[in-house]
Amino acid sequence: MDHEAVKGPTTRSAARGRRGGTSKTFWRKIREPLAQSRFVKNAIASLFAQFVRIIRLTNRVVDGSAQISGGAHSQFEPIIIALWHGQHLLTPAYYPKGRPLVAMVSRSADAELNALMIEKFGIEAVRGSGGRESSKHRDKGGAKALIALKKSLATGKNVAMIADIPHGTPRDAGLGIVLLARLSGRPILPAAIATSRRKVLERSWDKTTINLPFGRSSIVVGAPVFVPANADEAEMERKRQEVTAALNAATAEAYRLVDGSK
Repeated sequence: MDHEAVKGPTTRSAARGRRGGTSKTFWRKIREPLAQSRFVKNAIASLFAQFVRIIRLTNRVVDGSAQISGGAHSQFEPIIIALWHGQHLLTPAYYPKGRPLVAMVSRSADAELNALMIEKFGIEAVRGSGGRESSKHRDKGGAKALIALKKSLATGKNVAMIADIPHGTPRDAGLGIVLLARLSGRPILPAAIATSRRKVLERSWDKTTINLPFGRSSIVVGAPVFVPANADEAEMERKRQEVTAALNAATAEAYRLVDGSK
């Protein structure tokens, strides 16, 4: 009897282990097809878009905020809107309706949902990464994306671009956005959006901010940065630093407005 008493629980435990292993095996088999499913991706992107709309609707825009497009900056359009990684997620909901916008989105698999999400707002996505464009480091995909963005600007469309390099130094502009400004002759407008209620993912490389509903929001747009068509490498580096400083200043002001307003 003692032997049977020990054997019973052990057998049941082993059976549960087999069932658990079977469940994990089943999940591994379906996980990849789900990740590749266009239907699933579109469904998730639609949920993200709805969440962003809710954030916009439930966060009152505080006094002192600006418009990302039009208003005081309409004289500079078409423009290159500069944003930071991890701080750009609300842009589609705050961008004025009816004004064409083309946004560069990373070619990474993780960014595909972002591309699908912004398309729900009528924003065109161009896949590529323009952070490391320079005479020493050419990214063919990024170069093609910059050409596409330049053509969009030429047709009068505004362009949005993440200024810092993916998984590089956060809040430090790459040369890609500066190169686009030089090639197109259009100014860079540093922009930042912040909410009073938010969750910062401290372990993420860019300190990604998840904005939350039922608070206050702010939009800050800095002074335009112009890049001469004949800018040499030294001037390009100066302009890169100027974009970095202007975008960091806009971001700090956006947070000051929501954290200091009552």
